[in-house]
Amino acid sequence: MDNSFNNFSLVEEDNIDIKQEVTRYLRYWPWFAATLFITLISAYIYLRYAPRVYQTYSKIKILDESDGLELPTSAFIFKRSNINLENEIEILNSYLIMNRVVRELNLTTSFYEEGTIQTSKLETFPFTFEQLIDSDSIIKKQSFKLNITNEGLHITDLILEKGYEFPGYNTDNTLNNLPFKVNIASALQTELEGKTYIVNFSPIKNVALGLKSKVSVESIGEQSDLLKLSIKGKNRVLSEKILNTLMDVFDKDGISDRQLISKRTLNFIDERFVFLAEELDSIEVDRKDFKQRNNLVDITVDAQLGLEKRTKSEQEVFQIESQLELTKLLENSLNTDSESDLLPSNIGVDNSGINVLIAEYNNAVINRDKFLNSGGVNNPLVKQAVSQVEELKSNINRSLKAYVSQLETSREQLNVRNRGFVGEVAQIPEKEKLLRAINRQQHIKESLYLLLLQKREEAAINLAITEPSIKVVDYALSGFEPISPKRNIVFAGAILVGLLLPFGILYLIFMLDSKLHSKEDITKINSKTPLIGEIPDVKQKEENVFDDPNARTALAESFRILSSNVDFILPAKNDGKAKVVYCTSTIKGEGKTFVSLNLSLALSSINKKVLLIGADLRNPQIHNHIHEDKHKPGLSNYLHDDSYNWKESLVKGFEKHPNHSILLSGDIPPNPAQLLTNGRFTKLIEEAKEEYDYIIVDTAPTILVTDTMLISQLADATVYLARANFTEKNLLNYSKDLAETGKLKNVAYVINSVGASKSYGYGYNYGYNYGYGIKK
Repeated sequence: MDNSFNNFSLVEEDNIDIKQEVTRYLRYWPWFAATLFITLISAYIYLRYAPRVYQTYSKIKILDESDGLELPTSAFIFKRSNINLENEIEILNSYLIMNRVVRELNLTTSFYEEGTIQTSKLETFPFTFEQLIDSDSIIKKQSFKLNITNEGLHITDLILEKGYEFPGYNTDNTLNNLPFKVNIASALQTELEGKTYIVNFSPIKNVALGLKSKVSVESIGEQSDLLKLSIKGKNRVLSEKILNTLMDVFDKDGISDRQLISKRTLNFIDERFVFLAEELDSIEVDRKDFKQRNNLVDITVDAQLGLEKRTKSEQEVFQIESQLELTKLLENSLNTDSESDLLPSNIGVDNSGINVLIAEYNNAVINRDKFLNSGGVNNPLVKQAVSQVEELKSNINRSLKAYVSQLETSREQLNVRNRGFVGEVAQIPEKEKLLRAINRQQHIKESLYLLLLQKREEAAINLAITEPSIKVVDYALSGFEPISPKRNIVFAGAILVGLLLPFGILYLIFMLDSKLHSKEDITKINSKTPLIGEIPDVKQKEENVFDDPNARTALAESFRILSSNVDFILPAKNDGKAKVVYCTSTIKGEGKTFVSLNLSLALSSINKKVLLIGADLRNPQIHNHIHEDKHKPGLSNYLHDDSYNWKESLVKGFEKHPNHSILLSGDIPPNPAQLLTNGRFTKLIEEAKEEYDYIIVDTAPTILVTDTMLISQLADATVYLARANFTEKNLLNYSKDLAETGKLKNVAYVINSVGASKSYGYGYNYGYNYGYGIKK
């Protein structure tokens, strides 16, 4: 049986009728309509009350501070940027930057309006609100609800669950310890009456971390220097303010970094000006005193050649000593502890190597300070930056010492040469030599003073015209339509769910449904056994029996057709004896008694003498249709008692069917199988054949007991009942086996309750045991 059922399943899958399957689902179109209506209404309600979330975005271009200063590199040739956008993204989304944004916009304070369904976020309250608590003083979250009534203002501390009453709509009129002040103007009191507002105070750290998680920063493309900033929020104005402030804070942070070197240079020069001014004043006084003591006004120039040589030599010494002075000043600045380690750049040291090292050292110091602000001292990047600063500092020290040594050697050589000129200028008085020394010192200090003054102006100009670190491509813009919820997607999802939900339920029902429904289900399993009738589902109880021979109901017509088809499957006989037709089924509840009774009545309605025998001794049902007592003597009494005359038990149950007789089952015996095989039943059939045209036998179900098989050889034809929406498909394999092996003679199928979803008067709770119940 199992193999046959598997074969049936394969055949069924290979011959799927698309139209039939579609029709199968369309029968339940009210389910689809109802579910679709519910999902669309749900979607509408969701869209009506769901909070609108908008996306706000802006675009910036990171400016390269070296643009226009460096020679073209491979990155320039291949259109690649020298900017590390990943670093810029991390800085933009750093806690330090977010903290500044929170402070600037005071995001630690948030405002809401409480509605009937949802609470909306506001940029600020529509009335006067003054915050008294400082943002840094907010240690834990505080929340207050403001109820505006016709009697005044009621404020509730939601954390402490403490209430405050302010009859005059002004918190100043009543003593309180609230961290804010509220004053509602009289013009707004009527307008705002009945509304409820909420104000929350949150710690800066929590707000900054929350903002950090909300703001998204990403690169536009691999070959682009543009960054896209975006944030999602319920309040578009607030979101735009956050992004615009974020760009401004980031730009100021970059500008501040670039201004550090200029500020350090200005501070260094201002400090040196004080000492140079004092030294210049001292030299001027010494020169004046020297001339006054020696009565010097003018000195004759010595030999022209000697003077030219000495002048040239002195100029060289002057330059070397100037360089020595600048170098020593730079060395002192490098080794002197100060608030910043930055060195003045380009102050006149005539050594390109030292100037390059100073520029690299200043950049390294800035990077080190930036990393120290963003990470801990144990951060690998911080350690690397500190190491780089120390290494550059050592390199600068070595370079300065080497340069000083070089200058001193050069000066010594020049001094040796100058001593050679002494003989040539021996005529110059000692006083003139002293005066020249004083003048030389004066010129050195003046030149140094002027040089520093020039560098100071350059640094001040650089500080004033510092380039911005970013270029704003797009200021913050919010989409007109919310990104959530999306109306089209929600309705499309509602339609999809509305269609798929009933479809899925029906699919599961159909997939788990193993019941027989139509004649196609029988022909797919057993195409060799004919199907001779389809009995429609009976909706009204009074139509269960074909008691009127002239009835034109669907039930009456179906049994007339069945009676005609039964004649076609009966073997031809010329002996004038009755033809025996068995009505059986696989299990109880499939309607064999109902079909047996009505088939016998249909044959009787065409003036045939018909005997209906209730041979289902275990579970008789015929008596229920003719309102006779269940224990009225019948077949079991005849089979048990040799002296009993079966004709005495015949019942005329229908006045309009005079040719119709019924032999009830009688008392339920303990041994039906023995009674049916004791020969008395065969004798009964032989005797009845002489008096009737048709003998209809209501037998027991075949799979439950062997009663029917014990007497099957007496039948001319066997009408095998299957009930739509009741009989399991796999049970048809059992009836197929009975027909093919000849255990039942001349088998033909009849389907009962065709078109029924629930058959009236039939129970569905059955098992493969043979109980007692009232079935058709």
